[in-house]
Amino acid sequence: MSALKPGRRAVLAAAASLPLWACTRHTAAAYTGGWVGADAERGHRLRELKSGSLPAPALQRRAGAIVVGAGIAGLAAARALRRSGVDDVQVFDLEDTAGGNSRGHTLGGMACPLGAHYLPLPGERAVEVIALLEELGLRRTEHGQPVYDERHLCHSPQERLFIGGQWHDGLLPPIEALPFDQRSITQAQYQQFSAAVRRVSGDETFAMPTARSSWKPALDALDAVTFAQWLDAQGLNAPALRWYLDYCCRDDYGAGPAQVSAWAGVHYFASRHGFHAPGDGDDERDGVLTWPEGNAWLSRQLAAPLGDRLRTGCIALRVGESRFDASVDVLNVRTQQVERWTAPQLVLAVPLFIAARLLDAPPAALTQAVAAMRHAPWLVANLQLEQALDDRPGAPPSWDNVVYSTQSAGSAALGYVDAMHQSTRPHPGPTVLTAYWALGGDSSAHLQSQRARLLNEPWSVWAQLVVDDMARAHPDLPQKLKQVDLMRYGHAMSIPVPGLRSSAALRALAEPQRRVQFAHSDLSGYSVFEEALYQGHRAGLAARR
Repeated sequence: MSALKPGRRAVLAAAASLPLWACTRHTAAAYTGGWVGADAERGHRLRELKSGSLPAPALQRRAGAIVVGAGIAGLAAARALRRSGVDDVQVFDLEDTAGGNSRGHTLGGMACPLGAHYLPLPGERAVEVIALLEELGLRRTEHGQPVYDERHLCHSPQERLFIGGQWHDGLLPPIEALPFDQRSITQAQYQQFSAAVRRVSGDETFAMPTARSSWKPALDALDAVTFAQWLDAQGLNAPALRWYLDYCCRDDYGAGPAQVSAWAGVHYFASRHGFHAPGDGDDERDGVLTWPEGNAWLSRQLAAPLGDRLRTGCIALRVGESRFDASVDVLNVRTQQVERWTAPQLVLAVPLFIAARLLDAPPAALTQAVAAMRHAPWLVANLQLEQALDDRPGAPPSWDNVVYSTQSAGSAALGYVDAMHQSTRPHPGPTVLTAYWALGGDSSAHLQSQRARLLNEPWSVWAQLVVDDMARAHPDLPQKLKQVDLMRYGHAMSIPVPGLRSSAALRALAEPQRRVQFAHSDLSGYSVFEEALYQGHRAGLAARR
């Protein structure tokens, strides 16, 4: 860790491609920090090694089943295999801890997330999620109704929006906070969009996981265009509505409405809670499960039963398949030796573009799917504060806090969550705020440039951009800041671009294979816990033979 008081030149150079508000400067005290979590160099080792000849295995071992990748999908596959009676399930991951996008961190003695930070209460079709929650004691059924352990439900107040100089309850921009000349048209378009979501919902058309949804031919048209194009065609152009829909797309998909399909834009609402315009009469907030360390709490529960059969720090180099078994060569980072592991079945629980690099002979469906996909880069910043912030007027401090600006439509910043919100502490005090930035942008070119910046620019540049953004709502934040730890994801999540949801290639990869099964949320076209758990469970069952 090093102390930081970055110069204006470095920060402004990095902010050149960001909205103008990101260049706002604030008087900052020195703070320490750095990159944590994923090892970018280790992640790129496969690409470098594949360009030459791979080293020969120094030893060979056999297992009952192999899982490559210890994200949620890989952990779910291992769980399904173990519960099916398959002995000796060996799980490999290139990182030093399991969890993938659901890993955690500790800062100043306080737990905080490095990725996904909540799980919405599941619908009845998400049977794998329900089974896991019941197994962990988080959910039970009483008189035919689900009951959740309130200690793990998000405490109130849940979310708020900073707009017009003060905080408001909820994240949908309230009509009364908008300029007077925008109020009537915004209210009308809120209701219009709400009606549009209701028209296409029902009959489990947008169920989660999506594999259990009732696909209709009419949805092909939704999946063929971008969400932005569909909104334009509907005449839905009110700035407040478009800001909110942009925020929602970036929150779940990592990119804006100009990249995600109209199907994905509607799915965000129709698969869970709908869209409720002010005055609809349904203001009840959907419950979510959350923990100070986010979904890392769940990934730890999934990983714990594996014990020493979870082998971290192992870079998969190649995957082969024969008539009788499958094998993987891994570089053990600790020993610097290549190991070859063989088993009757192998589950590839890695992003599909990685699977295509690993396989000796990737199937045509895999090549086609990878060509159609884009992955959004993300930045997660954990800010350790020595004191509680001086709050602005309006809604009280909440778990999820988002800043609205007429200049920030298309902003990468998605607000922050308070890691200490779930504590029973009766008074405010030191905490960790976790800020999320989705860097997928509105075009493939923007996505690629942001990924390059994320890899090549120093942590101090990104840290100051995050601090400056948050200081718009909290001017006292820089003086109370002690440390900023940042996690970067070069390929955090698949963006559901037009045509991906209806892809025949993805459907083919999700079918049972001969010796190598595919398991990743990429197979659903977008990355959320429910989809990853489903895909992993499905692949684990297919591999139990």
